Amino acid sequence: MSAPNILLVDDEPSVLRYTKTLLEIDNYKVETASSGEEALQRMSNGPAPNLILLDLILPGIDGLQTLESCKKMHPEQKVLMMSCLNDTSKVVQAIKLGASDYLTKPFQPTQLQGAIRRALASNTQIENTQATKYIVKGTEIVENLDDDLFFLAASPAMKQLRAQVALIAKVDVPVLLLGESGVGKEILARLIHKMSIRAHRPMLKVNCAALPADLLESELFGYEAGAFTGANKPKPGKFEMAQKGTILLDEIGEMSAPLQAKMLQVLQDGTYSRLGGRANLTADARILAATNIDIQKSIAEKRLREDLYYRLNAFTMTIPPLRERREEIPLLLNYFMNNMATKFGKNALLISDQMVKECLAYHWPGNLRELGNFVKRYLVMESEALVLEELEIKGKEGNGGGSTPSSSKGGLKAMVRSLKDGAEAKEIQRALEGANWNRKVAAAELNISYKALLYKIKQHGLAPAPQAYHGLRIASGN
Repeated sequence: MSAPNILLVDDEPSVLRYTKTLLEIDNYKVETASSGEEALQRMSNGPAPNLILLDLILPGIDGLQTLESCKKMHPEQKVLMMSCLNDTSKVVQAIKLGASDYLTKPFQPTQLQGAIRRALASNTQIENTQATKYIVKGTEIVENLDDDLFFLAASPAMKQLRAQVALIAKVDVPVLLLGESGVGKEILARLIHKMSIRAHRPMLKVNCAALPADLLESELFGYEAGAFTGANKPKPGKFEMAQKGTILLDEIGEMSAPLQAKMLQVLQDGTYSRLGGRANLTADARILAATNIDIQKSIAEKRLREDLYYRLNAFTMTIPPLRERREEIPLLLNYFMNNMATKFGKNALLISDQMVKECLAYHWPGNLRELGNFVKRYLVMESEALVLEELEIKGKEGNGGGSTPSSSKGGLKAMVRSLKDGAEAKEIQRALEGANWNRKVAAAELNISYKALLYKIKQHGLAPAPQAYHGLRIASGN
């Protein structure tokens, strides 16, 4: 295998010679350029290098302009930015433009070597860093997080998000996470925290939609004794509890206008006050915000402050819905099954080819949350036929992802489903009464699992007749 080819771009001759020597010692093939124009000329006249090491400050067009032009010429080109400036805005801009990593000069040889290895790493390699460890099986990246959560990336879009997380986690700026409900915004937030310098401190989540405005304010900022009726002693808020850590503001779009103004102050000058308090406190927590709203529409309707949005929007990450990364569904089914089986102390059930096929065809409006619940029901009911039947019914109701069927078509489906449910309920009721409501006996007669029968009893609202209750009490001696 030939040595990787690296294009080194720097206008300082001494730095150029020193870095070139370091690279050649590690057996890389090195070409050099002293300006952005020269680097772009080299890119247009020959094959693309495996990696570009690009200085930020250059004569003529700067490093960011050069990076943007390189990406237009070769979208898959890997570029490692270098600079003596530790400017977070420049780092964020470089990440947005597609930089693979960012090194602050002067750097140690080991730092350069590590950054190059990460940038050149193939999808089948395993990377270990001090902040996080992830496992690559085949082409997917899997990272275990706290609370039995995991991050999985197998699609190009999710792999790109994972690469962005590795960079933005190092830069202490707010991040706005966008995507549909259940798509995995909290998982991505936990991954950012885990890979950041704040990983040793707590990460706290606040659901802005779950509490009224006054309670949400006290939850975030705390209160002093006597601030309101029942406040007998002071209480710290989430910002105090997350000091030097990370706070996730989930459903930020549901926050009231007055509270948005107070949040803007926190983002602008890093200070706030408790409810009923006079002293200003310092907020040293990285803010991650998540929402599934249409941002521009919400701003236009004055439900979200535009200035707050721009403060939160130092960097935005949009997570695609599950239906746009279907290649991950078979992998997610297996990981959900293994994790839940371990959590509940059960044996993992088989994920059959038929189940995978049906899951690939379904549109998953609830995304990862819905898929996880599907696996959980399968694990509990132990009946593939029942969970696939439910999936089919939901698929017909959703009509493939949100369009409304015609009234006649919808009426026919509803009628068929009603007849089917009625026949099923009648048959289950017959079996239960024939077994004197001994559910294990009835389950055996119906050839379904005991847990599946319990689920169906609840689904159809079945109950013993009054005389059956009396018979059961006599039989049990109660």
